[in-house]
Amino acid sequence: MKTVAHIFHDDADSLIIGSRLPARVAEIAAHDDIGVEVFVFGPAQRHLTQVDTETDRVFNAQIDAVIAAGIPVGACINASRAEGTQTTLAQRGLKLSVARDEFIRFTLERATVITF
Repeated sequence: MKTVAHIFHDDADSLIIGSRLPARVAEIAAHDDIGVEVFVFGPAQRHLTQVDTETDRVFNAQIDAVIAAGIPVGACINASRAEGTQTTLAQRGLKLSVARDEFIRFTLERATVITF
């Protein structure tokens, strides 16, 4: 089983809560053999390379902490190519893939997807 935090919206609450929840879920998920994953897409993905606001700084610090904790974090490769951020995101540890394919994978894995 798996729980996926899908961070799509770019309002402060979605970015902050969506990037904090995976670490909180991971604290207990392993006890029940549940994997945790994050997928950032849409408007939220642009914030992965921004540090203009306190929200951006907190969001990115929490994403980095999630990656450091070994929780997979993905983003859309097509969006990153269009924005010229592919290398930066990959070097940071994000798994870049086609969003369409990831959503199908989540379905095939019968994951619970929580969208922020």
